[in-house]
Amino acid sequence: MFDNDKKIEQYIAAHTSAEDELLHEIYRKTNLSVIQTRMISGHVQGKILEFFSKMIKPKTILEIGTFTGYSALCMAKGLLPDGELHSIDINDEILETAKHMIAKSPYANKIYLHAGDAKDVIPALNKKFDIVFIDGDKRNYADNYNTVFGMVNIGGFIFADNVLWNGKVVETVKHNDRQTAGIVEFNDLVQNDSRVENVLLNLRDGMMIVRKLKN
Repeated sequence: MFDNDKKIEQYIAAHTSAEDELLHEIYRKTNLSVIQTRMISGHVQGKILEFFSKMIKPKTILEIGTFTGYSALCMAKGLLPDGELHSIDINDEILETAKHMIAKSPYANKIYLHAGDAKDVIPALNKKFDIVFIDGDKRNYADNYNTVFGMVNIGGFIFADNVLWNGKVVETVKHNDRQTAGIVEFNDLVQNDSRVENVLLNLRDGMMIVRKLKN
């Protein structure tokens, strides 16, 4: 979009309210000790998730893909006083990191971490959600969307991260690239779903925002 994207990103970050100390600690430790650090939401996207949550004022949030807990803590800031956030990750080790960080926050009693495959955990929760954030295995985005859709309240929102996937969505998908194929399948599924309205934002690696209109 711009000739000097890196400078624009730095300018945007410099003109966005700073992370709190715990979020900064999570971001720093993630980049020092965890592989695939692109999976963390980070400063600007985290602030956007926080703002969306504060505007929506959800009672219930579901996150698919906890990673180190950054995005969960951002969204938890908008929860109603009696609200709760459920976050799922298939990686037990990374959940321990998230658990340690979340325990330091004022939202520790509102955030529930679940280890396992989302398709198994989600139905067992037996809840309705105002916000769902999909950010797990890209191959499963469409399946996760279909699994959770009936549990989203009408008027509720589904956010999905990494939906531009480094620009690979506009390239010919290689036969063995299941991650890109999963993202393309999800994007097309949402675009053709008459039960929702949606917008795809060119934010970092792409974010799809979906609003449920009907069952």
